[in-house]
Amino acid sequence: MELTSYSPGLHKLVTLSVPDSSKLTNSAGFMAFTDAVLQQHALEKVGAVVHDFENDSFTIAVCLKESHICIHTWPEFNQLTLDVYLCNYLQDNTQKVKAVMAQYVEYFQGIVLKDFEINR
Repeated sequence: MELTSYSPGLHKLVTLSVPDSSKLTNSAGFMAFTDAVLQQHALEKVGAVVHDFENDSFTIAVCLKESHICIHTWPEFNQLTLDVYLCNYLQDNTQKVKAVMAQYVEYFQGIVLKDFEINR
């Protein structure tokens, strides 16, 4: 791999409006869905930190061999922020990042309020 042409990867960040706030208070459901997504896309989880707040909102950071997935929920506002970043060390994961994010948007039946793509 030629270093001068290496692109570290795509980092996709979204803010979603979520009509049904029940998924914004179900960290276990999010983790189960995430585990299925990781298996489907052959991504390797190396660890996860889950924190549930007093109002049942949650923040989760999933560390991957390929990088990370992070989420923060605000059920009182029916919103969440989510970011997915996969590095391109051994292969171009650009389309995989987009597919994973699309699966999360579908899971939450979210309306995209903000959508950023950063090519690292």
